[in-house]
Amino acid sequence: MRVLVHNPRSGDGKRSARAADIARDRGYDVRSSRERGDTYDLAREAVADGADLVAAAGGDGTLNDVVRGVDDEDALDRVTVGVVPAGTGNDFADNVGIRGVDHAFDLLESGERRRLDLGRVDLPRGPGDDHDDDLSSRPFLNSCVGGLTAESSARTTRESKRRLGVLAYVAATMAHTRSFEGLELDVRAGPERDPVWEGTAAMLLVGNGRRFPGEERRQANMEDGKLNVVVVEDAPAYDYLGRGALDKLLRRGASHLTRLKVPSLTVDAAKPRQFSLDGELVERRHVELAARPRAMEFVVGEAYDRHPEENPPDVE
Repeated sequence: MRVLVHNPRSGDGKRSARAADIARDRGYDVRSSRERGDTYDLAREAVADGADLVAAAGGDGTLNDVVRGVDDEDALDRVTVGVVPAGTGNDFADNVGIRGVDHAFDLLESGERRRLDLGRVDLPRGPGDDHDDDLSSRPFLNSCVGGLTAESSARTTRESKRRLGVLAYVAATMAHTRSFEGLELDVRAGPERDPVWEGTAAMLLVGNGRRFPGEERRQANMEDGKLNVVVVEDAPAYDYLGRGALDKLLRRGASHLTRLKVPSLTVDAAKPRQFSLDGELVERRHVELAARPRAMEFVVGEAYDRHPEENPPDVE
């Protein structure tokens, strides 16, 4: 059984509606969300009902919900996941070579399936954490970004999200904040938690499906079992609303950057800070991140690169 989990509120609504129409014409079971959080429940229900393909029609947040729902049913080993890009940014779809709604359905029918890495953030409740949620672990497909403020979501334009993906929230935050509050971080890598960086950072960027501006390719290696990590130590004075500003901020070889590739990462902040998981904000003082090697079977496009050229040094 093929199920399309459909978010009618994604993007401008037009691509989402078109995706639902095409899916019905092609015999998919279309399940539409009615309110926030439904897409996660619908994905779980699809697995319980026997689906062998679950596709998300929406943006990165919808896709994250669907993958999390399939994962929480312990079904990523037997259920294929796909995406029909109908949101504002569609960052992950772009990184795996899916160029539009019609292209996505062609790929769902006959495209290549690859086993891709999935990022995981463990969110234990630690000293100084003051929050009401009961989260313990969350997946991310694109990235986990530290240092964002909740207010940045309201400041972020659709155009900037289309152009920059999750980094649009970073740009909005820094463009509207004259004195950006630094992140006091202790960053450690690998299972032995070897120290790799300590001090005051402007941003912590951790990518699974994407690299960041300043690197040659946007798409990360999604089959190597490692995360792309960028620590931005300080922020030179740029106009962050200007085109290319983040490329300047994150240019390769800049002295204020530390770039790594690691299988896992432990981050301790001096106080609880916000982290964005594919655009969804959580607040913690302590987070543990890891790559889950080839955790999900995903439908990819012709432009997907199995072995993109590597830039950051590896840390085992």
